[in-house]
Amino acid sequence: MSEISRQHDIAGSWRFSVAPMMDWTDRHCRTFHRLLSRRARLYTEMVTTGAVIHGNRLALLGFDAFEQPIAVQLGGSEPAALARSARICADFGYVEINLNCGCPSDRVQSGAFGACLMRSPDLVGECVAAMKAAVAIPVTVKCRIGVDDQEPRDALWAMTSAVTSAGADALIVHARKAWLKGLSPKENRDVPPLDYPLVQELKRSFPGVPIAINGGVQTIEAARDLLHKLDGVMVGRAAYHDPGLLLRVDPDLFGETAPFETQFDALEAYYPYVEARLGEGVRLADMTRHLLGLFAGLPGARAFRRHLATQAVKRGAGLDVLRAAVDFVQRNASAAA
Repeated sequence: MSEISRQHDIAGSWRFSVAPMMDWTDRHCRTFHRLLSRRARLYTEMVTTGAVIHGNRLALLGFDAFEQPIAVQLGGSEPAALARSARICADFGYVEINLNCGCPSDRVQSGAFGACLMRSPDLVGECVAAMKAAVAIPVTVKCRIGVDDQEPRDALWAMTSAVTSAGADALIVHARKAWLKGLSPKENRDVPPLDYPLVQELKRSFPGVPIAINGGVQTIEAARDLLHKLDGVMVGRAAYHDPGLLLRVDPDLFGETAPFETQFDALEAYYPYVEARLGEGVRLADMTRHLLGLFAGLPGARAFRRHLATQAVKRGAGLDVLRAAVDFVQRNASAAA
């Protein structure tokens, strides 16, 4: 494979992905998302190096091969601990190690990692180099365009230079600043303005580096437009609140057939997974909470959500509850046909 072909192949790995989201992108969510798209790269919730090294690894890192391609996102700022964690994650079978340099929560601020690392690009470079030396799979970084009073162009270019010099395989940029003081984590997802042109300028300055963009992408059309100037798009809440859009990823962005024709078909394929987990003692609500937006915009969607919100949480709730919720939408679909 030529160097140019290799770079295109690597960049294609990040063409479309679903963002790592705390309390959202767990195993149940990822399994359902994989039913909607074979090609989307999926990410775990962020796991800290302390949890990986000292915690219940199977509970934290376990996943089914069906979820592949799946990447793990690590939180930490100590090169040796990140290298050790990366080796553990690689042994679990993940296809990528992603370092979180963008989360603005109180938890990461107290631990001096996440978005705090935007102030320490040289340290991030050391972390990347340590992980690259420890594993054979790609190591990537997800960052912001800056924090607090940093000048975004200076901060983002410094970070990119540091991590690419250390061997990072790709950079995923959430195209907003993070305000560590004055804004909550929720506000940090909406209040700081997006700056797509800055990330596109970054790509022009680092043409050989696969660069994906995150933040504010709501539709497949918007993703397609961004892919004219960048190597990848990472979608967060839109993929969670309206997972049906993932059915368009394979045909619209990769030129391949979608795994299923409709949301109903994908959900039918999810039933065996739900039944198996129920048999293991998993609560129905822990799985159906990821489905609440599946029929967004369709007649009966509100009744679907309401039924799951009130019934799936009950002790002993089973697959019949989910089927009954779906029936609210199917009846409306049949009536409209």
